[in-house]
Amino acid sequence: MIPEVKYAPVDDRLFVLRDSPEKVTEAGIVIPDTSQKVPTSGRVVAAGPGRMTDAGNRIPLAITRGDHVIFSSFAGTEIEIDGVKFLILHEHDVLGFRRA
Repeated sequence: MIPEVKYAPVDDRLFVLRDSPEKVTEAGIVIPDTSQKVPTSGRVVAAGPGRMTDAGNRIPLAITRGDHVIFSSFAGTEIEIDGVKFLILHEHDVLGFRRA
């Protein structure tokens, strides 16, 4: 389920909820998130309207709410809203995506 956010991203920004880093092995052992790398993928929970050109035209985003995205490990800015951590990315920080 994709949570609702009280804020809307501006321009070409995306609010992304990172994938859970917790893994379960085939034997049923849970590997805690502290022993793993920070996930570089997640689900888009909100998308801005797109960026403005110098001519004043808006270019809509190719990525929309619900899409699954892949991004570099140092991309974006982490924020917390109502106890939930989100990553704010520009569309150009996304390396690839898959439709929901």
